[in-house]
Amino acid sequence: MNEEIDFILDSTKESMEGSIEHLEKEFANIRAGKASPAMLGSVFVDYYGSATQISQVANINVPDARTITIQPWEKNMLHPIEKAIMVANIGFNPMNNGDLIIITVPALTEERRRDLAKQAKVEAEDAKIGIRNSRKDANTEIKKLEKAGTSEDVCKSAEDEVQTLTNAYIKKIDEHLAVKEAEIMKV
Repeated sequence: MNEEIDFILDSTKESMEGSIEHLEKEFANIRAGKASPAMLGSVFVDYYGSATQISQVANINVPDARTITIQPWEKNMLHPIEKAIMVANIGFNPMNNGDLIIITVPALTEERRRDLAKQAKVEAEDAKIGIRNSRKDANTEIKKLEKAGTSEDVCKSAEDEVQTLTNAYIKKIDEHLAVKEAEIMKV
């Protein structure tokens, strides 16, 4: 095949890989019953006037499966971090002991597990939409090349390859979703 088509296929694969990476990040934010520093990934604290992730102003540890400890690098950040966790409304009740913030991760109810599984499905569907958009963009570029004089056989073969990539990445998303759902539903 020609260089332009190789470039289209490479950039399509890169774009699809990006969709998978984004999905993995989103799945990391969906808690599955056991404590993880990633659960606080969406929490931002006011640090000298700018919104900063908690991980940038404190050490976050997980001493056991149900506890997260946050030790700020500066003592004066204890209350702003505690307040940020409450405001983020992620279902945690932080306790401040004067040195660190302790969060006891509550066990998930059956209803909450179902909600989280639905959220995971929504994220997976968003990733699939990203994959399909990458396919559409690639096919549009291939059609432009065909109009510009690239042989019909070469273009058809490239479109088939794009579809093969699409199928492979959608299968990866389904596999990731199955793993995440099992993790969420495990009591």
